[in-house]
Amino acid sequence: MSITQHHLLDTYRARQLGEAAPPAPGAHDWQVMREIRDHRQFSAVVAGRPAHGRIRRTLGRWLHLRPRSTW
Repeated sequence: MSITQHHLLDTYRARQLGEAAPPAPGAHDWQVMREIRDHRQFSAVVAGRPAHGRIRRTLGRWLHLRPRSTW
């Protein structure tokens, strides 16, 4: 059963029982992503690591460690 079919079935059941319809699939995706980011930043601070710029710093290290080709 696809997500859309499951949502339609849940909406039908809610209507039959007189309950509120469930939110559409994907309605809260951005909120979940923000909460994951916030949790990762919090965990980094608690562990004593920098909370911002970790990815850019890591990519910079990788790029500088590679031997550059001579043209």
